Amino acid sequence: MHDAGWSAFIRMLAYKAERYGRTLVKVGRFEPTSRTCSACGAVDGPKPLNVREWTCSACGSVHDRGHNAAINLKTAAGWAVPACGARQDRE
Repeated sequence: MHDAGWSAFIRMLAYKAERYGRTLVKVGRFEPTSRTCSACGAVDGPKPLNVREWTCSACGSVHDRGHNAAINLKTAAGWAVPACGARQDRE
């Protein structure tokens, strides 16, 4: 990654997505995906990286930071079907 750089990687990814009829969705670098509650949408304050689990002050949901961010990215991308085309029956 360091040799090619992120912009080159994104260009290649966009090319591949277009080539195979897929849509590349980019989420902003500073989007607070790990601190936005995936249950209610409330944005909690900044947390140090060593905080791996947190409780939403608005609805009380307990979140694993990485799993919560993945749910928020999935929602932001509007995924109805994963890239491989498999059914999406499970979380």
